[in-house]
Amino acid sequence: MLDVGDEAPPFELPNQHGETVSHSDFEGQRLVVYFYPRANTDGCTTEACEFNDVLSTFAARDAAVVGISDDPVADLADFAADYDLEFDLLSDELGEVATLYESYGEKRLFGKTFDGVFRNTYVVGPDGHIEAVYEDVSPEGHADEVLAELEPVDVAH
Repeated sequence: MLDVGDEAPPFELPNQHGETVSHSDFEGQRLVVYFYPRANTDGCTTEACEFNDVLSTFAARDAAVVGISDDPVADLADFAADYDLEFDLLSDELGEVATLYESYGEKRLFGKTFDGVFRNTYVVGPDGHIEAVYEDVSPEGHADEVLAELEPVDVAH
């Protein structure tokens, strides 16, 4: 896992609409980068819907959210449409960005070994450095867990 204080690896990936999204699009604000194994599976759906439900609260704390998996764009488009997801889901089909974030590698499921995405989350600060790391997270309640640790934006009166 990357550590708090590390520089966040750059990325440039297509979203569910086929548009390129880059880390630099979020310069100057916080970015929650969460990695998930597979669109339209129970845990990943729970996690995505919970992030979506509190998206406005993240925005109020000057934080954007992106989800990254190795699903193709078409699968992400269906997933976003099925659940009215309002944030970018990014397609990392070869796992290159997930690898940079130490969130991709060998997994075992039902006795089979394969390469896939690990369920990890990073909060990247406005300066491009990692502010928080969540490894092998449980999907249920994770969005609220991340949100609880983000300080509200201080507004001067």
